[in-house]
Amino acid sequence: MTSPWTVDPTGELGPELFMKLEQAHEAALTDRIVRSGVRRLVQESWDRSLTLRLDPSKPAPERELSAEELRELRDRHPLAAVLPVVHNLLIRHAFASGLIVAIGDELGRLLWIDGDRVVRRKAEGMLFVEGSDWSERRVGTSAPGTALALDHGIQIQRAEHFSQLAHPWSCTAVPIHDPDTGAILGVIDITGGAEAVAPQTLPLVEAAVAAMEAELRIQRLTRPAGRPRMTRPHAAAVSAPAGRPRMTRPHAAAVSAPAPTPPTVPLRTLPARLDVLGRDHGRLENGTTSAVISPRHAEILTLLAWNRDGLSADRLSLLLTDQSNSVDNLRAEMVRLRRVLEQATPRIGIASRPYRLESAIDLDALRVLALLERGAHRVALGAYRGPVLPSSTAPGVQEIRAEVSARLREAMLSDASAELLLEYARTDEATYDSEVWRACLELLPARSPKRASVVARLKRIEADLDLAGAAEDARNLPQR
Repeated sequence: MTSPWTVDPTGELGPELFMKLEQAHEAALTDRIVRSGVRRLVQESWDRSLTLRLDPSKPAPERELSAEELRELRDRHPLAAVLPVVHNLLIRHAFASGLIVAIGDELGRLLWIDGDRVVRRKAEGMLFVEGSDWSERRVGTSAPGTALALDHGIQIQRAEHFSQLAHPWSCTAVPIHDPDTGAILGVIDITGGAEAVAPQTLPLVEAAVAAMEAELRIQRLTRPAGRPRMTRPHAAAVSAPAGRPRMTRPHAAAVSAPAPTPPTVPLRTLPARLDVLGRDHGRLENGTTSAVISPRHAEILTLLAWNRDGLSADRLSLLLTDQSNSVDNLRAEMVRLRRVLEQATPRIGIASRPYRLESAIDLDALRVLALLERGAHRVALGAYRGPVLPSSTAPGVQEIRAEVSARLREAMLSDASAELLLEYARTDEATYDSEVWRACLELLPARSPKRASVVARLKRIEADLDLAGAAEDARNLPQR
């Protein structure tokens, strides 16, 4: 029996079937005539789209969210914590299959898109970009929007899309639910050609969603008691296809009931976390407590986390300062740091001869580099909050800062899509990097509306550099 949620599994959409779908789409939109061969849930979605007075020949506004709004929404969205799961299960395979993977929130706004670079560039033509709204109320029938509307995994192929811009594409999408309440957190979508609606694609995405929900539950069980949990409102839903009961989740009926007390899970196996990106005071978090530490203590812990085999007193002092009495100062500072750690995070100890960490620390700077090495460039950029301890003048920290920044820049220039490279170009580090902006211009399609702003930015950089050069020349003129 053929499932109403999937496309015809007998094979690819051939020219004859595609033409029939196109004709059915035209008849439904112009004459409100429903022809045979169109799935009922697609017909009903077309009706909802027409009721909203959507124009299938015109794209929705390019972005629902500004770059800053997108960054803020990503930072606080619960699905940000499970992006590595998506990368391991879907995105790595998407590159090899000519597909792209998108994650949207419960309202249908696309927060992250990754996958094949060429396909991503082509998808920009239908405004399938980060920050855009792909809910049914904005673009009509589509896999991510209709999956959210029906609260069910679904496949949409070619002319089944309401928007004519999406007719070259096929996609599979599955909603993601809160593992405790059953509320919709968002949606994950695979977009591309026929491979995107292959028979195995929907089970693959459903398995990835199950892994994401399981990871969310694990993270909550290991979170300290009393820490607030982020919840998301349930998206407005519509009826499921006639003759098919609406999919429910066993725990959804108990939303109003008090949540059961989670079992106690030992946290000693979880490494302490040290955040030093984009901040001068380090932040330590070990699963039970968190503390802000002084810039000098943050420098010491960063250097020790970076050099896991340890550092001698002479070497560590040289990485911190070039003062002649630096070793004596270092020993005194170590006494103070150990006292701070005993009070704030007793699990972290510092051994001597050489100075080394007795237990691992999850340094955010190292985490960014690990993501880059795995090819998760989008996740890495999202985790990069800024330079390592930006105000630090310690020679060793300056070296780490330069290495992390350089490796991120190199990865963006060599492997990032146009959209991701633009996001990087708008960071403080790259805002005056003309090479990055020129690379954006080369990657953008010839008719992309973003090209004008990139050209304007390059002219602004050139003008500012000329002005700075003229001022420098004026200062160097001999005084009369």
